[in-house]
Amino acid sequence: MDCRIGCAACCVAVSISSPIPGMPQGKPAGVPCIQLTSDNRCRLFGHPERPAVCSSLAPSVEMCGQSNEEAYRILSLLEQATSPVIRIDCATVPILGKPRSSAGET
Repeated sequence: MDCRIGCAACCVAVSISSPIPGMPQGKPAGVPCIQLTSDNRCRLFGHPERPAVCSSLAPSVEMCGQSNEEAYRILSLLEQATSPVIRIDCATVPILGKPRSSAGET
């Protein structure tokens, strides 16, 4: 399978933790890569500055589906499924700096 020209789902839907030229901290999910052109093409494609994580992505039906919309949907679901989750015990979290008692009183 070849990339669909102008799709860019993998450049928008997923988070990238490695540095990207112009985005030294990487990019959060749902934010277009700064290296996308107005017609959703990668300015770094084929250049050594392109991050390894981007170069390692290979289009597949499982990742890209049958349309751009499906690619965004699949990649967004994969992003959510692999994002770290922070769990907080609400009984011990201070409210406005005041610890809650074991009975839940503030």
